[in-house]
Amino acid sequence: MKSDDELGDWRRTHYSSQVTPELDGKEVTLFGWVSSVRTQGGITFLIVNDKEGTFQITTVKGKASDALVEKVATIGEHTSIGVKGTVKKIAKAPNGAEVVPSEVKILNQAKEKPSFSVFGGALPSIDKRLDIRAIDLRRDRAQALFKIQRVLLQSLRDFFKEKGYSEVRTPKLISTATEGGASLFSVLYYNRPSFLTQSPQLYKEELVMPFEKVYEIGPAFRAEESRTQKHLSEITSIDIEEAYVDYNDVMDTLEALIKRAAADVTELCSKDFEKLKREPVVLPKTFERLTYDSVVDEVKASRKGIAWGDDITGPDVEELGKSHGGFYFITDWPTAAKPFYIKPRADKPKVSESFDLMHGSLELASGGTRVNSKAMLVKRLKEQKLKPQAFEYHLGVFDYGMPPHAGFGLGLERLMMVLTGEENIREVTLFPRDKLRLTP
Repeated sequence: MKSDDELGDWRRTHYSSQVTPELDGKEVTLFGWVSSVRTQGGITFLIVNDKEGTFQITTVKGKASDALVEKVATIGEHTSIGVKGTVKKIAKAPNGAEVVPSEVKILNQAKEKPSFSVFGGALPSIDKRLDIRAIDLRRDRAQALFKIQRVLLQSLRDFFKEKGYSEVRTPKLISTATEGGASLFSVLYYNRPSFLTQSPQLYKEELVMPFEKVYEIGPAFRAEESRTQKHLSEITSIDIEEAYVDYNDVMDTLEALIKRAAADVTELCSKDFEKLKREPVVLPKTFERLTYDSVVDEVKASRKGIAWGDDITGPDVEELGKSHGGFYFITDWPTAAKPFYIKPRADKPKVSESFDLMHGSLELASGGTRVNSKAMLVKRLKEQKLKPQAFEYHLGVFDYGMPPHAGFGLGLERLMMVLTGEENIREVTLFPRDKLRLTP
């Protein structure tokens, strides 16, 4: 039978989660996609998925009309359907009830079967699955991951609202590199050169002048050469900036934010963690705070050749992760190793008021106290071989009394990896972008 039924005046009355024994005898209208078809002795069972879960449709030959029985017999997996019918209590059905249909609409008959089953069994590589990502996302595991992400995002916004932050939107097309370097995507903007933003850093700093406390959850772009399980070229960055505080204050905020988010997903996503066959992450009472100096000393114990001022990367950070398995901060990095807007310490200018938040060997966030002196900012730009003229629009704001301020940027996808135990960042990204993938 053709997929020629129009939606017409049909509208959903219930979702699958509402089809329970309490609705026994009630008329309902539901929609979804068919995940399973089974016929046994003149009885056809359809399992249908919607955004809330699954429901069962049962058609019995001799009780349903011949036309309806024939129509249901043509339906294949992944087909989009609508059903009107009566709820019937039955213990073996999902949620303890099924729908006995009076009418079925075949809204779009599936003409293809994916090269892998979304219902279980062996899966191909994620690169194969990403080629038909919308279908891959029908898997129970994928559904669980993104339900957790939905709760996580709501938790973050609730936290920021309760703490008095204003949500902002900053430009993603910019005229000047936020942090310099080669990891930029250039874009032609009305015959003028521009770039995709690496972060909302400079804009969120300016916004503390009118709003004092701001946050943004939005995309950031890096021309990332590394194609690993931890790297993407487009990420979702969770950024805050706050006036009249320093890096110690925003470390406290970041720690409280993650504890709140972890508690919320643990409380609200128990069924999703069951589908993942994982336990929610357990957080310590406080996040350990290590200084850069102490980390260098620790690395020296296992590897000679590292010197003060070197970055902590590769095997070194893997070793650190073994010693410090949970969440921990590395603070007080060398000033030269941090972006120009990070403030040097007054008592020791070669050291900055900065931090990275780690989980094992995975960097999750970076932040610090910002330079709020125009003269110091110009000096820092020159030290990093950047031209102050290219930042005139930003430097000019500092003539109007820029307050002391601090902030951080936290990667949503990496936070999701930690909270769910996923090892590949692409599993927690709807449509990943990296050096080799621009579609779908």
